[in-house]
Amino acid sequence: MAGFIIVGAQWGDEGKGKITDMLCGDFDYVVRFQGGNNAGHTVVHDGRTLKLHLIPSGIMYPDIVPVIGNGCVIDPRVLIDEMDALEEQGVSCARLQISTNTHMIMPWHRDLDGANEHRLGANEIGTTRRGIGPAYQDKASRLGLRTQDLFDRSIFREKVATALEENNDILAKVYGLPTYTVDEIADEYLAYGQRLKAHVAEVSPLLNDALEAGKWVLFEGAQGTLLDIDHGTYPFVTSSNPTAGGACVGAGVGPTRIDRVLGIAKAYLTRVGSGPFPTELFDADGARLIEAGHEYGTTTGRQRRAGWYDAPVVRYAVQVNGLTDLAITKLDVLSCCKTIKVCVAYEHRGVRYTTVPGHQSAFHHATPVYEELDGWQTDISGCRTFEELPQAARDYIGYLEELAGVPVSIIAVGPDREQTIMRDWPRRQ
Repeated sequence: MAGFIIVGAQWGDEGKGKITDMLCGDFDYVVRFQGGNNAGHTVVHDGRTLKLHLIPSGIMYPDIVPVIGNGCVIDPRVLIDEMDALEEQGVSCARLQISTNTHMIMPWHRDLDGANEHRLGANEIGTTRRGIGPAYQDKASRLGLRTQDLFDRSIFREKVATALEENNDILAKVYGLPTYTVDEIADEYLAYGQRLKAHVAEVSPLLNDALEAGKWVLFEGAQGTLLDIDHGTYPFVTSSNPTAGGACVGAGVGPTRIDRVLGIAKAYLTRVGSGPFPTELFDADGARLIEAGHEYGTTTGRQRRAGWYDAPVVRYAVQVNGLTDLAITKLDVLSCCKTIKVCVAYEHRGVRYTTVPGHQSAFHHATPVYEELDGWQTDISGCRTFEELPQAARDYIGYLEELAGVPVSIIAVGPDREQTIMRDWPRRQ
């Protein structure tokens, strides 16, 4: 049995796509277990940059089965467009499997997402307006439609009618927006069903049988720990559980199936959207990190907010996810810095915190406590072993390990698959 989970240890955008793509070659299955096309993974492969939103990173490997688990929500139109785009670039999607229990994003979900953000104004959450939250809301309200519903016309029409009774009222009476009919939804979505039918499967038995047979299964998270709806900076979070526990629920496997949990963290810190960010920089250092790191969202194109590495955030991620290892990405970006700061704690009203405070006000108003380290100011993108890194870069990694309490097993020094230093991560023989 070999079940591995990869999760973001910060606010997402940590470079999970690159690490997942690099490790995929050792696995038989790669599983997305939560989120929708609000996520984005950038994969650089054979000189091509591919941006994935719904399809797991394992799609790049011809022998891997990529799986979309029941914890995800899918927009069928977006998924089909992504499949077509990959096929046009010579990447086959024939192996893709989609859980029968995956919920679908419907047109009214997109409308409601955008309308609600507009209503909130300055207090908006900063969603991608792709309908993710309203889709999960309907799922929790037992009004959702699943991929399996696409293959029974009468059941699908009945469920659409039930969902529209409530959602049409909200669209028209609360937001003054156009409503939908059962016929127009059925015509559009049943056609999607015919296109996706060959890919829809019972994923939980598939994955459990694979693990029993000794296959290697990688569970790929989207977003990050601090965006988890239960454990993140609520309400500035996503609508699912991108933490390690979400992998079990979102794919239908038990926790005893998991052998190792890898958390991905940038060598500095970024986030997209609203919400607290104690180490955020508004000066030349912040601008330098944004430009050197090309910090623009894969899905939205929005400029990310940038700041120094936040050890309390990563320490919190270690605890919440049960991380066994860390991967530090974009270490090469810090080559632009003469000195580097690391937030080791927060202070608020005389209290010192070494992990994320339990009360949102304390986190929002926290003052970071910094330690300053020497930079290395030399190109490290060609380094392939830890020993090749400048001493200052090795010291930096060692300090992050000390603060997190888990080893840094992987270090990324550039966007390409080869620009990676492997220290102590199991590879399949």
